[in-house]
Amino acid sequence: MLTASTYICERLCSKSIREVLLLLNIPHSSVSGIITNWKQFGTTATQPPSGRPRKMTERGQRLVRRSHQLSAESIAKDHQTSYGLQISTTSVCRELHGMGFHGRAAISKPYITKVQCKAPDTVV
Repeated sequence: MLTASTYICERLCSKSIREVLLLLNIPHSSVSGIITNWKQFGTTATQPPSGRPRKMTERGQRLVRRSHQLSAESIAKDHQTSYGLQISTTSVCRELHGMGFHGRAAISKPYITKVQCKAPDTVV
């Protein structure tokens, strides 16, 4: 098994990328990616992902999905009591939105009495 250090050694021995990939029988993109990482970071190890890690786990997402009809505050409190993690209501709303649940309420309609329903000429 060839390691990334083998690619770097071959490249540093003044061989071109084409010569290295033909010699080691590996794809061009692999050689280019390894050499780019070596030039940028000085190592061939995989770099950690950028950005802040997610606070809500898959289990928490399932909890949110199950109780999507509750308010965001009550879902956040349930998450706090069951998992011990402090999740904000904004995070809950963001997760619900990502799952396809959008907060919409039915339009408020005026109350119509039976007398108004029977009268055909009144406009409500």
